[in-house]
Amino acid sequence: MTSHILQIRDLTKVFDTDQGPVTAVEAVNLAIQGDEFFTMLGPSGCGKTTTLRMVAGLETITSGRVLFDDQDFTKFSTFQRNIGMVFQSYALFPHLTVFENTAYGLRIRKVPEAEIKERVGRILELLGLDVLAHRRPPDLSGGQQQRVSIARALVYDPGMLLLDEPLANLDAKLRVQMREEIRRIQKDLGIMSIYVTHDQEEAMSVSDRLAVFNLGRLIQVGPPHEVYAKPRSLFVSDFIGQANFFPARVVNRNGSGARVSLTTGLEIEVASSTPLPREEATMIEAGFDAVVMARPECLDLGQANSGGAPCTVRRILFLGNYTRYMLECRDSRREVFVDSPRLIPGIGEGCEASIAIPAAEAILFHGGADR
Repeated sequence: MTSHILQIRDLTKVFDTDQGPVTAVEAVNLAIQGDEFFTMLGPSGCGKTTTLRMVAGLETITSGRVLFDDQDFTKFSTFQRNIGMVFQSYALFPHLTVFENTAYGLRIRKVPEAEIKERVGRILELLGLDVLAHRRPPDLSGGQQQRVSIARALVYDPGMLLLDEPLANLDAKLRVQMREEIRRIQKDLGIMSIYVTHDQEEAMSVSDRLAVFNLGRLIQVGPPHEVYAKPRSLFVSDFIGQANFFPARVVNRNGSGARVSLTTGLEIEVASSTPLPREEATMIEAGFDAVVMARPECLDLGQANSGGAPCTVRRILFLGNYTRYMLECRDSRREVFVDSPRLIPGIGEGCEASIAIPAAEAILFHGGADR
């Protein structure tokens, strides 16, 4: 399959409302190529779906460009862009069979009947739908209907596949099965895919790279493991997985790391530091100049007076493959979570304990490069 390149340059969308202009997407820049599975992730209203719709030609562009293999997509209609699209609603014709629903796009393109039979048969077999070819949508499960919508999007060999919250209407177990199925199909076909979701676990599990959006702006792009382990902002830290935050004062800097003092005066070493985006620098609490972030699985929970940050165990949750300790800690304004692969002997609910923050596992967010 041809290796395509999609370039999004300074893409902006401003809606005119009764209350005045509203910027839904602001100066987004992205490059996606080959058979990459790329996910746009963020909370509701962050601009991810609007960005996808501008790529598809379903939404007009206020400014910026969308280039596909160096062709300016803004000059093409949605039909001319040759894009496969899968939406949250299956949008299947209830009176047509699985075969005819899948063949619909080919018939619109006036593809010869023999070729329709060959292409539809091939894609239905790939998606495990060949035995259901003569059924109609009302006789199918939600997962089967979603597979039909994917088959319909892929059957005419599109240049890329766009998926907007495709699993939102499925139950939790089926969502997991279908996201793995979508990833398998996408890689088997070698097709560039752009996936939109607000579900962090879903995004992390299927993506080659993901882009985190907030308030219409692109915040961070990278492989899932990198965005999780090395977030560049408090928002990304908090949105991707669980995060613990500890207000801090910088005692001294040492290369990329620092020695900091927490609320109680406890001093710890942090190996990695990064300046906060301008809009987040004001979120640092008064009297402090930085925030230490650490993931729950990176903290070490031990006996009281063992040299770490003092805390009280409020609740213990057994979650199967790990145990979550929910703690009250004077060094944090929020509840602190510690995830342990096993129960920690001698530490129960109501116990006094202490938290050690390993230097290599924490990130120091500070107010500016000069701090």
